[in-house]
Amino acid sequence: MNVIRFQDLAASGQLKGKRVFIRADLNVPLDASGAITEDTRIRASIPCIRMAVQAGASVMVTSHLGRPTEGEFKPEDSLAPVAKRMSELMGFEVPLIANWVDGVKVPPGHVVMLENCRVNKGEKKNDEALSRKLAALCDVFVNDAFGTAHRAEATTYGISQYAKVACAGPLLAAEIDAITEALASPKRPLVAIVAGSKVSTKLTILKALAGKVDQLIVGGGIANTFLLAAGLPIGKSLAEADLLDEAKAVIELMKQRGAAVPIPVDVVTAKAFSADAVATVKAATDVAADDLILDIGPKTAALLAEQLKAAGTIVWNGPVGVFEFDAFSHGTETIARAIAASSAFSIAGGGDTLAAIAKYGIEKDVGYISTGGGAFLEILEGKTLPAIEILQRRAEASAST
Repeated sequence: MNVIRFQDLAASGQLKGKRVFIRADLNVPLDASGAITEDTRIRASIPCIRMAVQAGASVMVTSHLGRPTEGEFKPEDSLAPVAKRMSELMGFEVPLIANWVDGVKVPPGHVVMLENCRVNKGEKKNDEALSRKLAALCDVFVNDAFGTAHRAEATTYGISQYAKVACAGPLLAAEIDAITEALASPKRPLVAIVAGSKVSTKLTILKALAGKVDQLIVGGGIANTFLLAAGLPIGKSLAEADLLDEAKAVIELMKQRGAAVPIPVDVVTAKAFSADAVATVKAATDVAADDLILDIGPKTAALLAEQLKAAGTIVWNGPVGVFEFDAFSHGTETIARAIAASSAFSIAGGGDTLAAIAKYGIEKDVGYISTGGGAFLEILEGKTLPAIEILQRRAEASAST
């Protein structure tokens, strides 16, 4: 994928004294007290920022956090916890600047964090006037926020249009390279794991992957709908009975290609959705009318683990059970450890997937961990992401001049 890469600009010595504006994805989870509970995205942003500082640039970093109302800043929308954590990681203070749209002064070799960009009026609608103001703040715009690449907003798209130079940061470039390797030229067999609560939210992804992969493993509420489509009982488990035809179509599409959607042979059930509910392993044919299916069973997990260990490429999006509850976490743990043990190139993405990877400590054994949620899913569908498309256009324009 042809984009200008920030690494190349930094290596060429072109950044000394230049104003560099980095759009990062620092949208981390916070607890009720406002403390960060998981900092993967902040840590992932550090290499780009260090690269800019070491090149002698004046560095500005911004991100969204949560879902603020444009034009109405509230304390809970503040990037203050993020600036504090980034200061710890960088080893020096990263000041947080509010009301920054009309101008920011940063000495060369220093970094400032610009307050939550989604508080700015016109951000989400990609307002041209706002985008031009943002572009005027910098000499080089760096998009290092893959997690927002599927959105055409002022700090992801508009600024790329009007900045003097627009390029992809190392994190965004790595995402592009990893997904290209996983989907454009994969080593076979290609196995995809798609899990979640609803088929409806991931139906287009399931259909897109059904035309590409050799095995399509479904989990969570999605698996319940596929169990129902296979004529198996699911009790009172979460499922979408109105999408049975869609599930059957995916199974048929895979069958026509000589591929498969493995249907669980056993499941873990409970009578209530709670951490202290009694877990019972049952054959998939024996689910009672008042059962909730909350995980795949050990036989199913073992069968899937064997497939994963033999894979050439693995794409993983979503845990296969309610892994937050220990009694229903064994399926996801077995899958996670099988991916870690496999020699396949693996790429994993999505918030719950990141949490599972962290829980089982397999970060170093996954080929690439995507920081994107919605963007990761859309690129799996084969969509062109707006923030990447504009960077490609800027690269083509730069090459032709």
